[in-house]
Amino acid sequence: METQAMQVAIIGTGYVGLTTGVCLAHLGAHVICCDVDERKVTLLKNGVVPIVEDGLAEVMQGAIDAGRLSFVVGNDPAVRTADVVFLCVPTPQDEDGSADLSYVRAAATEIGPILKPGAVVVNKSTVPVGSFGVVGETLDRDDVSVVSNPEFLREGTALHDFLNPDRVVIGSDDERAAQMVAALYAGLDTQFVFTDPTSAELIKYAANGFLAMKISFINSVAALCEHVGADIARVVEGIGSDRRIGSQFLQPGPGWGGSCFPKDSRALVSTAAQHGYDFSLMRGVIDINEQQYDRMVHKVMAAVGRDVSLDGVVVGALGLTFKAGTDDLRESPGLRVIDVLRARGATIQAYDPTTTGELNPIQRERLAGLNLKAGALDAAHGADVVVILTEWPEFTTLDLEKVASVMRGAAVVDCRNLLDGDLVRSAGLGYQGVGRS
Repeated sequence: METQAMQVAIIGTGYVGLTTGVCLAHLGAHVICCDVDERKVTLLKNGVVPIVEDGLAEVMQGAIDAGRLSFVVGNDPAVRTADVVFLCVPTPQDEDGSADLSYVRAAATEIGPILKPGAVVVNKSTVPVGSFGVVGETLDRDDVSVVSNPEFLREGTALHDFLNPDRVVIGSDDERAAQMVAALYAGLDTQFVFTDPTSAELIKYAANGFLAMKISFINSVAALCEHVGADIARVVEGIGSDRRIGSQFLQPGPGWGGSCFPKDSRALVSTAAQHGYDFSLMRGVIDINEQQYDRMVHKVMAAVGRDVSLDGVVVGALGLTFKAGTDDLRESPGLRVIDVLRARGATIQAYDPTTTGELNPIQRERLAGLNLKAGALDAAHGADVVVILTEWPEFTTLDLEKVASVMRGAAVVDCRNLLDGDLVRSAGLGYQGVGRS
């Protein structure tokens, strides 16, 4: 079946669902995105993208104007006419690290009776190993196929990642269903990995676990650099030039976070334990990441000459999101550091490019109690120490002399190694990076 002839329903218009729906429509499919949130559906119909994602709004509007993309409240009747239905619902994590499949089961229960014969249901969101079987059993349809098609999108570059993928992974026991899903990606120049559903599900977890491991590794090397007097920038240059290693995900920082790495790393450990294997390497990766938050806190303490309490200390925090290019605050390393600083008595005045306008409900809840500022200089005004927590490009162009002139203290802790330490010092400020001599 050609892409142009396919009817696609996307259940859930979160980060994954919206990007998937927009991009598939851009590639030629006729897509209906379904959601239970009436307010969000209204915004999307009006061309408003409720997340920060470069270029997504423009491509979405183009697909709407072309008549290939629409948004509706609820799943019926969009699912009744769909050839392919993508499940893009949340899979929150339980306390033991396992994923909560209640939203997946609920969606499968609802759509099972109304799917047309021969339809294909696709697990798109990250789901635990074995979810293929759970969805199939819940659908309870012998004439419907289930396919695992994990996403590999990076927040901030999701549009580019979808349209320029390293690979498209399709896991299915049904060749016809696998080829139908593959046809949706026919316009992309990429390789296809056809495999069984269980392997497809594990590929997603293993990929994110490996990337988290690289970051934890380089953060550990950065800590070692500080002890022996080496420079992490030179170390990264040396090992990253090795083609067997590569330079990606070797940037030291305050730790990894976001919606994927923490959840998927813990899920790997949980899945392994459920099947009798102690994934000690991944447990170590997670432990190192927790330690990294503490190391950043200790840097701030040292910068202001405190050992225990930060009472009376004003911290200018630059960056709140877990990474640049997104408004996502989930598992933000910067916020983890800020939480500890606040608990020790520090007053936080913070700036992030995504929090200068009206805050969304998640931002209001997570940032409660923070003194949010309109700009980086405002956050630095009267501060004893300025801490860079997110790698927003605008922080690389700070007027350091102005920063120094508005601060009460004279310390900069650069948790992202964005700044030139010599330039910071020449402005009369003390400088601490991560792993820098």
